[in-house]
Amino acid sequence: MPSITDRRIGLLFLVFVLALGAAFLRAGWLGAVKAPALKQAAATQQIQTVTLPAPRGTITDRTGAVLALSEAASDISATPYLVRPSEKNRTAAALAPLLQQDEADVLRKLNGDNGFVYLARRVPAARANAIKRLGIEGVTLTPSTLRSYPRDWLASQVLGSASEEPGGGSGLEYGEDRVLRGQDGVRRIVNDALGQAISVKDERPTVPGRDIQLTLDAGLQEKVESVLEGVGKTYRPRGATAIVMNPQTSEILALANWPRVDANDPGGAPAYAQQNRAVGMTFEPGSTFKAFTVAGALDDGTATPEKTYYLPTELHIADRILHDDHARGEETATVAQILAESSNIGAVRVALDMGARRFSQWVDRFGFGHRTGVSLPGEEIGLVPTYDDYSGSSIANLPIGQGQAVTPMQMMQAYAAIANGGVLREPRMIEKVGGVAVPGARGRRILSQQSAAEVREMLKGVLSAGGTAAEAAIPGYDLAGKTGTANKVDADTGEYSRSRYIASFMGFAPVRDPKLLVSVVVDEPQGSIYGGQVAAPAFQKIAAWALPYFGVQPN
Repeated sequence: MPSITDRRIGLLFLVFVLALGAAFLRAGWLGAVKAPALKQAAATQQIQTVTLPAPRGTITDRTGAVLALSEAASDISATPYLVRPSEKNRTAAALAPLLQQDEADVLRKLNGDNGFVYLARRVPAARANAIKRLGIEGVTLTPSTLRSYPRDWLASQVLGSASEEPGGGSGLEYGEDRVLRGQDGVRRIVNDALGQAISVKDERPTVPGRDIQLTLDAGLQEKVESVLEGVGKTYRPRGATAIVMNPQTSEILALANWPRVDANDPGGAPAYAQQNRAVGMTFEPGSTFKAFTVAGALDDGTATPEKTYYLPTELHIADRILHDDHARGEETATVAQILAESSNIGAVRVALDMGARRFSQWVDRFGFGHRTGVSLPGEEIGLVPTYDDYSGSSIANLPIGQGQAVTPMQMMQAYAAIANGGVLREPRMIEKVGGVAVPGARGRRILSQQSAAEVREMLKGVLSAGGTAAEAAIPGYDLAGKTGTANKVDADTGEYSRSRYIASFMGFAPVRDPKLLVSVVVDEPQGSIYGGQVAAPAFQKIAAWALPYFGVQPN
């Protein structure tokens, strides 16, 4: 009978034979079934394809001052199983300050089940180089780029933000993405068994994006943003927007929105502040629209600057009773006086002589109800009734800027036609692409030179003694402009609000040959609501600085 020792030896031998058989079966299965997959995995570990991101094109102002550029950066990744378990706490502690993350978050990524994990994307070169010097096994740096805005807050809503994915981002970064985005390169790296590169080959070269030079002037832009900051402090509005244009060329020289936004951290601002309201905001223009009513009547010959109108204290049209904002008795006024004193009744009388159908054609002719075509994304079309949609009282509110919604950019385009002698053009935002000049649109004549000149002369009265913006005059310069004060519509009731207003001013100088056109729109000012008190002084500050800056001599 076998001893206990012999039985134990036999049992151990049997276990050994079974284990050896299982090992042979496993080896055969791996060789026959899993060989292709294992071979692919081994090749993947030895051959690495790296995308080399193309730097985006640089955005500059008209003088070459850099507003947006791409800087060298790195994406930091980790292969958790290559980081020694005993070193993970120490590794997380070393990386956390350089990644600007909490140590616990870094450790969580290193302890994850994934074979690959990004620790951070687009880490600036200085911090990335510090990480590289640590020489941590299992931590890899891959070339990347970081979009940077060296002027921080300047023109941030215009510039917007870039996105890694095509079609993402905002502002010019989004609208001109196809120009700014280059073509990524591809690099093939062969590594040895220890992960060290033994062969590097660029299979596709990196093609940088093209540069864009804007028509903006950084110096003027800074001044305009400073002026709007003052408006914000004084009147505590919801927001304010200003545009400065050369009306002869339609070049936009400045475009500012308040509150300002840090272009390097746009997500830290509320959505309203991030919006470029020059193209994305619609509002009832109020009395600033009266200039177009008068311009159309002059060009049609139904009015002249000297033509007089009887102005009753109230005017009944269909279901509407119309009054002027300022108290007065019955009087007679010329068209020039009607525009200078901003008479609602007078402007409607002028429009009645023109006729509702013809008036609607002039509204369309000045570009309202159409996008301006400016190179900025998110442009609203506005809300302008067609003649077929007119009611009996439409002719009582549309000629004075009520019952329709426009954008600040549409108002700039239309006022530029008056300022430049009657030609409507697309506003220009881009001067050059890739160093090549972008030609401006020729535009189309919508108004005779004589009619445009007559309107300009009449708008001088707004800034003269007795006008609605007399305090905005600048000694030595002939200025022209128009104030606007409009109730906002309450979204809940559909009625005009009695506490929320838009205060605006449109102005240009010099009158005979305007070189600067300025728009200021203030959304829901507090304390004062009138365009002449809120927006006109901002126009004065901007124009008084810009006229000598651009070499426009006093009269």
